[in-house]
Amino acid sequence: MKIYNYEKMGILDKKSLELVIKAYNDNRDNSRYWLLDGQEDVFEMGFNLDSGYVYIALENGISIASCFGQSVDFIVTDYENGDEFYFDSYNEAYNKLEKLNEKV
Repeated sequence: MKIYNYEKMGILDKKSLELVIKAYNDNRDNSRYWLLDGQEDVFEMGFNLDSGYVYIALENGISIASCFGQSVDFIVTDYENGDEFYFDSYNEAYNKLEKLNEKV
């Protein structure tokens, strides 16, 4: 899989990449929500030059992101109004995603 803007990553960005890949793998194996969802496939991976985030965007709408080698955030976006919600765990993000999907 292509990692967008990989060639533009600095050393801390590559540390962030390591962290988001680890979070992806840890949650893939340990989250009951992940197993129930069945849509945990990776949509894309990359480095956002504007925000500085290294991310893995999942097909289900959750992104795993880190910036400057800091701990990961699990991000859910409300596509109706553009609001972003940041969580410390995949399970929290999944619960928020379900609530947003109920509105639709």
